[in-house]
Amino acid sequence: MARLDSTTVRSLPAGVAVPSYDRSAVSTGIVHLGVGGFHRSHQAMYLDRLMSRGQALDWGICGVGVLPGDRRMRDVLTAQDGLYTLLLAHPDGRLEARVVGSVVEYLFAPDDPEAVVAKLADPQTRVVTMTVTEGGYHVSPATGRFDADAPDVLADLQLGAVPRTAFGLLVEALARRRARGAAPFTVVSCDNMAGSGAVARAGVSAFATLRDPELGAWVHGSVPFPDSMVDRITPVTTDRQRAEVADLLGVEDGWPVVSEPFAQWVLQDSFSCGRPPLEEAGVQLVDDVEPYELMKLRLLNAGHQVLGYLAALAGHEHVDDAATDPLLRAFLAGWMAEEATPTLRPVPGIDLAGYRDVLLERFSNPHVRDTVARLCVESSVRVPRFLLPVVRDDLVAGRDVTRSAVAVAAWARWAEGTDDAGRPLGMTDPRADRLRAAASSQHAEPLAFLADRELFGDLASDPRFTGPYLAALGSLHERGARATVQAVLDGTLLDG
Repeated sequence: MARLDSTTVRSLPAGVAVPSYDRSAVSTGIVHLGVGGFHRSHQAMYLDRLMSRGQALDWGICGVGVLPGDRRMRDVLTAQDGLYTLLLAHPDGRLEARVVGSVVEYLFAPDDPEAVVAKLADPQTRVVTMTVTEGGYHVSPATGRFDADAPDVLADLQLGAVPRTAFGLLVEALARRRARGAAPFTVVSCDNMAGSGAVARAGVSAFATLRDPELGAWVHGSVPFPDSMVDRITPVTTDRQRAEVADLLGVEDGWPVVSEPFAQWVLQDSFSCGRPPLEEAGVQLVDDVEPYELMKLRLLNAGHQVLGYLAALAGHEHVDDAATDPLLRAFLAGWMAEEATPTLRPVPGIDLAGYRDVLLERFSNPHVRDTVARLCVESSVRVPRFLLPVVRDDLVAGRDVTRSAVAVAAWARWAEGTDDAGRPLGMTDPRADRLRAAASSQHAEPLAFLADRELFGDLASDPRFTGPYLAALGSLHERGARATVQAVLDGTLLDG
């Protein structure tokens, strides 16, 4: 079967949307670090939408692979002239295919870091966006401190080092722009973090300061880091979905991306060298992103953490199965309404009860086929960033934290490595060894998992949290996830 590229795209079936613009006329204005499924289902889609209207042709995307594992993405996008298929899986089973053409260049930093730095330093690059995962910023969610001792950071700070991290590449390019008297580019974090702009600023400026204090001060004071809230559920592409795309298109796409139809991007309007007219593509440009950001992080992202470990223990493989399990759905809906929503302030234009209902339906889409395992990746980064802030705000306000404590206990039980039926559970986490070790000792020391102050702070000494946590952990060990959830719903968890 022929491969999708700039030649075969002209002969795709009539029902498949393809770039209507002349891609040879598109020049790059945006460099994106960390091209994965989410970037291609979200930001690149918004730019493609503008270009299809004859706009933003000087805002094409140059994708950059930072990690060695990005080599495959480089190979696929290079072979396909940057084209790929975005397949929207509607709840009714309808599949909507669109070939996206806004990624017009791709550079692979491990092979040629100088080419990446030169691209970033080029005045034509006016915006740099990033999806490098929440843990890629080396900024603690608990303290806000930059981890200057991270091995990759130390390596990039060596005198004469060739940059190999996102921060090293960005700071070297900014140093060159400053030396030439060129304006700095705008840096937009598209990762799931509260205060994403402030976190990105803290990380990049701290790295720059370690390299050169004057450069660090210039980065902190002159480079815009607007806040950004991004949302679209985008699971890992499977071979089955590749086959579905091939059937729809009649050509092979080496790496299509499948997502839900819903998409949202709320962005602070603070740019140094201009920006595309993103508002005309459906992006919300606002002065204050925080209400939207907290709504999404504390309901969707934290909700995934509340659901994920209980679902894994109960033997669910896919998120839609877990979200339509009556017990787990009732538990999650109650947590959203009773523990998460009270920590939020009003969100302009949003009815939070309606937003919660929409989230439950999005989680229940049977055709996205998001996996429970994906929700549990990098748990030691996600739980402290998404769920524990809800716990702390509720404790300060004197509210009940029972369901959050159950979710954290489920994480601790999950970290033991088997589900309720004894089947093995994998773990992909930068702290995997520490989590496994703590979990293995909690039968003898029930608070062992909470003892990691880097993750939990002083929660282990707060009986308002440890009371329901210990009750839940004991119940999870003795009766399993489903019986524990039922006890919460019945109001009997703490009776014993």
